[in-house]
Amino acid sequence: QVQLVESGGGLVQPGGALRLSCAPSGSLFRINAMGWYRQAPGKERELVASITGDGSTNYADSVKGRFAIARNNANNMVYLQMNSLKPEDTAAYYCYLVGRRTYYSGSGTYWGQGTQVTVSS
Repeated sequence: QVQLVESGGGLVQPGGALRLSCAPSGSLFRINAMGWYRQAPGKERELVASITGDGSTNYADSVKGRFAIARNNANNMVYLQMNSLKPEDTAAYYCYLVGRRTYYSGSGTYWGQGTQVTVSS
């Protein structure tokens, strides 16, 4: 079983910074992509940032220039550095992983439990 554990959320003032971490555990043959979604109350879940196995990154327009995603290939942890935070960044942030558990298995998507980020003065 693959599990993802997020950490790093919290309360921060506008203009502040936070770094989210996501630690996968369990057997994985290949990771195709990892990243972060977020969901604010009353809104749909949206993709914030993603990083593929070869290091290509993608960001939502609303966070470009402020957020940066990175992955540690040694332990497969993924990080989301969030700078210049705005009240509209307030949401639950969910780590996800797309990959294969074994050579013979198909690709699956795995999710963390979420970590809350609140940007408020």
